[in-house]
Amino acid sequence: MKGDRIEIVIDAGDGTRTYDITATRAGRRVEVSHGRGVVEVTETTRGGTPVRTARFMAGRVLALVEHPAPRPAQEDDAPVTPLRQSA
Repeated sequence: MKGDRIEIVIDAGDGTRTYDITATRAGRRVEVSHGRGVVEVTETTRGGTPVRTARFMAGRVLALVEHPAPRPAQEDDAPVTPLRQSA
């Protein structure tokens, strides 16, 4: 969904570097895959065509954080009730 983003923090040897991959248009999504020592983050269209791809060595990835776009509340969403502590 537009606005979804993934933040990747890697070890660059002399410090850390941060990269952001964001779904830039409506209908696009951001996908993460990993295998054979590589982490791949791809922005894809509805049809599955990759638009942008970033590849990182898995051994260098320190953090991979997904930030979903804020979703508006739906009519049928139940109100959240706070938890009560048991005695």
